[in-house]
Amino acid sequence: MTTMLHLIRWFVGLLFIFSGLVKANDPLGLSYKMQEFFEIWKWHALDPYALVSSVLLNSFEIIAGVALLAGWGFRYISWLLLLLILFFTALTGYTYVTGMPKNCGCFGDCLPISSGVSFAKDVLLTLLIGALLFLYKDQDKKPPSLQKSWPVILAALFSIGLQVVALLYLPLVDCLPYKEGVSISEGMKMPSNAVADSFIIEFTYRKSGKEIRFPASDFPADFSSQYEFVKREDRLVRKGTNNEPPIKGFALNGRSGADSTEAILQTNRAIWVWAASVASFDNWGPQLTRLAAVVAQKKLPVFFITAQPEKASAQLAAIKLTSILVYSCDLKAIQTAARVDPTVMLVNKGVLCSH
Repeated sequence: MTTMLHLIRWFVGLLFIFSGLVKANDPLGLSYKMQEFFEIWKWHALDPYALVSSVLLNSFEIIAGVALLAGWGFRYISWLLLLLILFFTALTGYTYVTGMPKNCGCFGDCLPISSGVSFAKDVLLTLLIGALLFLYKDQDKKPPSLQKSWPVILAALFSIGLQVVALLYLPLVDCLPYKEGVSISEGMKMPSNAVADSFIIEFTYRKSGKEIRFPASDFPADFSSQYEFVKREDRLVRKGTNNEPPIKGFALNGRSGADSTEAILQTNRAIWVWAASVASFDNWGPQLTRLAAVVAQKKLPVFFITAQPEKASAQLAAIKLTSILVYSCDLKAIQTAARVDPTVMLVNKGVLCSH
């Protein structure tokens, strides 16, 4: 029984540490995923708390995993983990059943897994943590030992520090599709080994007061104007694999609304400034002015890519940077490319460069 307890304890503890570390590498990514859930449920009032919740959640996973391995407050931590995993199971179950959002972000962008696998993982963890509590029920129930507190304290400091570094700079491990050497044009293409989803188109018609359903490939022999259309359904019969491009939703539109994506991607050496929001423009506007002066000497164009083009144009005009061209882009695409506002990239014909 003791051996079983130790095996489960190590498996659960290591899995929570791993899960927390992967997401702590990019806490903004989890906050965006939280906002996706808030959007679906119309809980917009919680949006401002998404980042704080992300940091705390990632930290707790790491701290709780270390505490479990160290035997610190074993029973207390197990109960907290059970409550957490029940919450996760509800979320992944919702994603699996509804398909919204496409994945729950359980292991961040570095290790995307399907909603079905994620839900199965959480069900397994629920059972294992329940087993921990059952196997531990007759064990010593002493309060957390001060001697065993050091690993937990170090885990807390490390988890917070890691996320502060990621927020102030960039994720230590870059798992996003926009990175040095990547061609955006190529990244927008479907993978060569993609297998498309297979659908069956089914129609429902009404004839003589009765609804009749049939596939598009097999219309009734007596089909005529007596059939009254009711609805059409596209039913998924086989899920495809690897059928999404690494870079999704990337499209640039100028002030007139015209699609300028291809023209921008064909531009020789240009500076791209990404900013999902210009709410903090006053803080970094002076730096942008200095950047514009430097690149002007090198005769490089500067493109400002944002989800708030009108506000950005007004802000740039206020500091006399009208030479910078503003383009609108999908918010999610910007958040994927740039984790901080602003993010500056050197791009040569759609390829991200270092110099």
